[in-house]
Amino acid sequence: METLTTNMENYLEAVYELSRGKNYARVSDIAERLSVSKASASSAMQTLMEKGLITTEKYRQVYLTEKGLRLAELISGKHVIIKKFFIDVLAVAPDIADTDACAIEHVISSDSVSAMERFLEERDLK
Repeated sequence: METLTTNMENYLEAVYELSRGKNYARVSDIAERLSVSKASASSAMQTLMEKGLITTEKYRQVYLTEKGLRLAELISGKHVIIKKFFIDVLAVAPDIADTDACAIEHVISSDSVSAMERFLEERDLK
């Protein structure tokens, strides 16, 4: 699996979320989503492109490659499971759960996330 910094994972996840439904994201939207300058977002897109995770086209449209999509789905999936666990099991407020999930998704092991997911699935069956 591609090793990315937390910052680069956040950019990749933003591309993933913004591209749902239209298959691309714009650098200006990525910058706005992450509260960074367009220059910072453009620089990050260059790094992600060099790693083969995105492609860009005219007018700064950003597309996930197949490799980028797989990694983004993994990162986003961790976020969703952690957030759901915090809300449904620990009764954490949704906004706090979202912020904490965003921080934790970058350092938590897949084994721990899988355990959370199994717990949630077992809980839903009862």
